[in-house]
Amino acid sequence: MTAIELRSVTVERDIPHPPEKIWRALTTQHLIEEWLMKNDFGLDLGHRFQFCGDWGHVDCEILDVDPGRSLSYTWNYAHDDPAYRLDSKVTFTLEPSGSGTLLRMEQVGFRPDQKQAFGGAKSGWRIHLENLEKLVAGLD
Repeated sequence: MTAIELRSVTVERDIPHPPEKIWRALTTQHLIEEWLMKNDFGLDLGHRFQFCGDWGHVDCEILDVDPGRSLSYTWNYAHDDPAYRLDSKVTFTLEPSGSGTLLRMEQVGFRPDQKQAFGGAKSGWRIHLENLEKLVAGLD
């Protein structure tokens, strides 16, 4: 049996704000709702939560937390049609940069036959991270 080559979506943004502000937007439930979607997020390792939209929901679980530096969680979309089912992992990494913070988001786990999900994630994450940057600009 051959292993399936999984694809990933990576988006990087150099945001002119300190990592602490970005971390707050990535890990605070009401702020996440403003830039991404409704959720019942919690930062504890192993915490299970959902992101909810008009189209349904995504099941998630916190896998790794390095406060102020990185955050990883599962991003699983259950669907009756296997072509739409997605079992993936999202990781945010924050690195101080000369102008603020380099934010890197990587979502790993797209099968080659998931062209629609992959394309949606590529364009969607760019928009979401743009919204995150706008939100962070308005935080105290």
